[in-house]
Amino acid sequence: MPLQQGSARARQRTVLLVGIAVLLAALVLAVVLASLLTHGRHEVSPQMLKWKDRGTTKNLQEVIVGRCYNYITAQHPELGDKDCLKIWESLKDAFIYKNPCNITPEDYQPLMELARHPIPCNKSLFWSKTNDLVHRYTKSNQNFLTLEDTLLGYMADRVSWCGDPSAPGINYESCPKRNECESNPGSVFWKMASKMFAEAACGVVQVMLNGSVEAGAFRSSSIFGSIEIFNLDPDKVTEVHIWLMQNIGGPQSESCSGQSIQRLINILEERNFKIICEDNYRPVQLLQCVHNPDHTDCRLCTNSS
Repeated sequence: MPLQQGSARARQRTVLLVGIAVLLAALVLAVVLASLLTHGRHEVSPQMLKWKDRGTTKNLQEVIVGRCYNYITAQHPELGDKDCLKIWESLKDAFIYKNPCNITPEDYQPLMELARHPIPCNKSLFWSKTNDLVHRYTKSNQNFLTLEDTLLGYMADRVSWCGDPSAPGINYESCPKRNECESNPGSVFWKMASKMFAEAACGVVQVMLNGSVEAGAFRSSSIFGSIEIFNLDPDKVTEVHIWLMQNIGGPQSESCSGQSIQRLINILEERNFKIICEDNYRPVQLLQCVHNPDHTDCRLCTNSS
């Protein structure tokens, strides 16, 4: 009898030990599975923090919504029916919690539709390598609009954003540059916005290029050279006026007869556009001369003797 009791106790101890072992194994498995399932959302991905461009602009929501309300109330009250909060949510949904190298045009399509508005004919002004000058000009002359003077461009100008698969879904430390990955949030956004801006152009359109750039005023790889000129509609656009601006005091790297400008003219002519090219378009040059009034390039007239 004592022998049987001892055997029974041994069996019970064995069963208990096996049960504990099974329970511990189940707990370990649960911890491992939970770690795997939450890894993408709650752990910081080190590779996401090492991009070469600046991170998401601080207080991005307040910046975007504030600019939107300013644009539709103070500047363009005719657009007062735009929903700025919806526009912000649409922008956020395009990139939050997403790998910043896998952004697609479809991500931004809802935003483009929400922010779209008509562009008056004869007002579209495109540019390349003349950022500061062209926007000083549109601020002084309300007859022209660049992309940055539209609602989309105004909201996004000089701010940045990108997502991260890990929490909180937005990377404030760094974002990828175009040469790190082409399908980043900024590049895809500006390409889509530029395409929409070009498609809306009608009548006479203008483009301001930089004749002091050594590599040439027109570059096929630029947004203007790769997207905008190919989305101008020959049925809506009557003429393209090229303003080739050189820096006051030079260098004068290229004129309207230059190689890259002739390339641009050929592309436009093949698409059946009429073209006028003007070196140092005077109204813009006068604006340049505000900062250099005594320079010889800024003399309004010269003595003929």
